[in-house]
Amino acid sequence: MCVGTPMQVMAVDGIAADCTDGIRRETVDLSLVGDVPAGTWLLTHLGCAREVISEQDARQIMAALDGLRALMAGKEMGDAFADLDARAPSLPPHLQAALDAGHTTG
Repeated sequence: MCVGTPMQVMAVDGIAADCTDGIRRETVDLSLVGDVPAGTWLLTHLGCAREVISEQDARQIMAALDGLRALMAGKEMGDAFADLDARAPSLPPHLQAALDAGHTTG
């Protein structure tokens, strides 16, 4: 499974940024997101920024990753997925459109 990691830009040098997730620092390629200022939150994967995200989204993703780490260590997840508890499951827009159009399988 591929998992993106939120990281905050500390400094930028061309298409590379020095980023941190609060624990470790990493050089991240900015080719896919363009020029961003220090302080920007990015969703990164394998050393590349994939998307600019809000601080709130970054915190929710980090909480979910912490919850998964806890679960894998045999501990309780706590409120790692609290943002999902208060809402019903939903399909991505393209799948909801297909379902609304009557395109189903099975």
